[in-house]
Amino acid sequence: GNSGTGVRLVMGAMATTPITATFTGDASLRKRPMGRVTEPLALFGARAVGRAGGRLPLTLVGAAEPVPVRYALPVASAQVKSAVLLAGLNAPGETVVVETTPTRDHTERMLTGFGARVTVEDGPEGRVITLCGQPELEAQKIVVPRDPSSAAFPVAAALVVPGSEVRVPGIGLNPTRAGLFETLVEMGADLTIENPREEGGEPVGDLVARYSPGLRGIEVPPERAASMIDEYPVLSVVAAYAEGVTTMRGVAELRVKESDRIAAMAAALGANGVEVEEGEDWFAVTGRGAGGVPGGGRCATHLDHRIAMSCLILGLAAQAPVVVDDAGPIATSFPTFEALMRGLGADIRPDGRERP
Repeated sequence: GNSGTGVRLVMGAMATTPITATFTGDASLRKRPMGRVTEPLALFGARAVGRAGGRLPLTLVGAAEPVPVRYALPVASAQVKSAVLLAGLNAPGETVVVETTPTRDHTERMLTGFGARVTVEDGPEGRVITLCGQPELEAQKIVVPRDPSSAAFPVAAALVVPGSEVRVPGIGLNPTRAGLFETLVEMGADLTIENPREEGGEPVGDLVARYSPGLRGIEVPPERAASMIDEYPVLSVVAAYAEGVTTMRGVAELRVKESDRIAAMAAALGANGVEVEEGEDWFAVTGRGAGGVPGGGRCATHLDHRIAMSCLILGLAAQAPVVVDDAGPIATSFPTFEALMRGLGADIRPDGRERP
């Protein structure tokens, strides 16, 4: 498997139980740092044995007698926060997580819905989330909104392909996840929200995206990064079809995803005639305007599903076809991606060339 979220959350859930389990994944997942999760879980009494940096394969020995924890996140990460909160469910007393930058809050909402007592307060340290351990949870029926990270791809395609209009019903609009849509509107995208409502404790709505030939480059506020960290690759594609420079700062986290997503997108866009500058925690795309991307390049996906999908979206409006070296990783998060995009009219087909 190749789900960083999945492995980190399961680690959290079992860290405060008398269970020993070994975690592994595919080549991409085995490169990702898990120490950022195992370190706070060790505070509960769990023990991790694995490779340098906490990389998989990794064996986690759960704490039979866990203790409550107060943990300040060193970097903004909803995955780490959620792992700590899930571990706190089986620990006595109060488990506290402090984050200086608010991250997506689905876990807090979900735990509250199941009957856990979770409080969230803003103070001088930042956002303080407190969970009362060992609650009596009750089974619930859950309505899961459509994922904004997955919806980002057909939405982006609609914005850059002439004559397009795409409607995404029931999409999640949680403000800790909706940074991409806010950014696109600032760039001049024709996006509208219809029928806003709440389902399962989450704000949702029907999102309509239309072709937007007047997109313009902007400076994306770095404090918005946590609400759209997975969407920067496809945002860089939209930026390629805008006029002017789009600068994205405060995104060092992209370098430790399934791939180094800053480097991967810089190389992919560069191979298709788009100028990109990059630094340790930022990158900037100089847009070529509507229909101005030459295309014709071959993109290395580095086993990263979001790089693969972003490059395919790039090709939909380019002057020449864009090839990705491996579309297989797309099945990790969006197995129906190709069928859905073809259903919307996209020309996506096997390349037919052998890999080098």
